[in-house]
Amino acid sequence: MRSKILILFICLAKFGSSQIGGMGTYQFLKVSPNARIAALGGNAIATPDADINLVSQNPALLTSANKHQVGLNFINYFSDITAGEANYAWHADSLKTSFAAGIQYLNYGNFVRTSPDGQVLGTFTAGEYNFHATAARTYKKFQYGLTLKAINSNLESYNSFGVATDIAGAWLSSDRLMMVTAVVSNIGTQFKTYTDNNYERIPYNVQIGFSKKFEHNPFRISVIAHNLQSPGKLLYQIDSRNNRTINLETGLPIQEDFTILQKAMSHVIINTEMILGKTLNIRFGYNAMRQREMSLYDIRGFNGFSWGFGVRINRFQFSYGNGGYMPGKNTNAFTIITRLDDFKKSK
Repeated sequence: MRSKILILFICLAKFGSSQIGGMGTYQFLKVSPNARIAALGGNAIATPDADINLVSQNPALLTSANKHQVGLNFINYFSDITAGEANYAWHADSLKTSFAAGIQYLNYGNFVRTSPDGQVLGTFTAGEYNFHATAARTYKKFQYGLTLKAINSNLESYNSFGVATDIAGAWLSSDRLMMVTAVVSNIGTQFKTYTDNNYERIPYNVQIGFSKKFEHNPFRISVIAHNLQSPGKLLYQIDSRNNRTINLETGLPIQEDFTILQKAMSHVIINTEMILGKTLNIRFGYNAMRQREMSLYDIRGFNGFSWGFGVRINRFQFSYGNGGYMPGKNTNAFTIITRLDDFKKSK
């Protein structure tokens, strides 16, 4: 079962990346790294909050408000595939710069190694890792930041190493109720390929985001446009759906004809948070591309939709995120955030 799930993920990654400028590697970088992002449809680049984990997607969100925050995250995927991330932030007053560092991982689990005739030869593992460091500054209403990533991938006996960077800028209104941001993520290259003379590109992602918190009610709404480097090119033919309709003259499946609205919506993620004071957040998200890619012909379910919540108890912030990928198959993400300064005894 684990091997089937792994093959499924690899195939989905290849199909998805083939529509965004060719096949690419290190697809685990697209995984929602924590509960809040998972609950918000897989993208929270326009969420202006003192949450260290949001820096994973947008380095411009790192400010002095994140000083000495620690974020720990765990994601339970399908079968025994797991992922996680740990982050820490600090601020250098003399440099007027905030810094953060962390590690992200995706563990595919253990696999049985067999010969072509089915004889068990042993086991092997597969995992991928992203070691990242961020620096960011604030100038009046503007925030900007940079993240550097060192990426290591180990798939059985095949190993690869690469580097990438995220660059971001954001504008935040004086009342902190509105944000506009732009992010270019995963600009990088492979230094060591899995096999000789087989270089694979790292798919980059151009994104813009907008969020608005309403002054006299608890809702904040965000709209994010992703993969803008390939406008209108995210959709592709899904043969398993096309074969339901056949051209009677040619006997071939009738190809889908995408409307301008469908092409535009494939770039859109919409999410909202209901902020109930400082102790409780309720979150919902919708990812249009995910809904289309992961839907069956006759069954859609809740794939593409996500939800979650965050609650503060004493010195800790706990979050849960549930992401709908396939009908009846959801992911579960868990987060704990705390600030080390909160444990210091008051003098």
